[in-house]
Amino acid sequence: MLTRTFPVLETERFRLRQMEEGDAPQVFDYFSKDEVTRYYDLESFQEEKQAVEIINRWNGRFQGNEGIRWGIALKETDEIIGSCGFHQWEKEHFKAEVGFEVHPTYWRQGVMSEVLRPTLKYGFEEMSLNRIEAFYDPENTASKKCLEKAGFIFEGVLRKAAFEKGIFCDAAVCSLLKEEF
Repeated sequence: MLTRTFPVLETERFRLRQMEEGDAPQVFDYFSKDEVTRYYDLESFQEEKQAVEIINRWNGRFQGNEGIRWGIALKETDEIIGSCGFHQWEKEHFKAEVGFEVHPTYWRQGVMSEVLRPTLKYGFEEMSLNRIEAFYDPENTASKKCLEKAGFIFEGVLRKAAFEKGIFCDAAVCSLLKEEF
């Protein structure tokens, strides 16, 4: 059960916080980039209102006790540079899927390695998860490496498991169990 107050998590460089509609310009900035949405299950944003909609959807999941998505904010400016969190929360099975993205300016700077640790800790301790799953495009080597670094174990590839952007595509799956964390 998630608390009704949105939890704020902190790392050395980042504050993980609830996003608001005022963060839409920053969310639009990275979701409008094809390199960010290349492996994402949505098209690149064309209008800022799409960023408002996704922020509201993520906040709705939290309000409905269906998941949680943090904005990754730079501590010094509070600027949102990405997000991470849990969706596909199956409470009866004590598992959820983790997802994340970050602005290309911050790629290969250890952002996700730094923010995944408190995110996963929250999932295991506050959401009572036993299993955290991650699905990614088998060609997305950056996500694969990031997840492996966080301790996730590769389980296999689900062939043509999703229909995204007009084509069937494979999905690699990996997981992290509570006892492995």
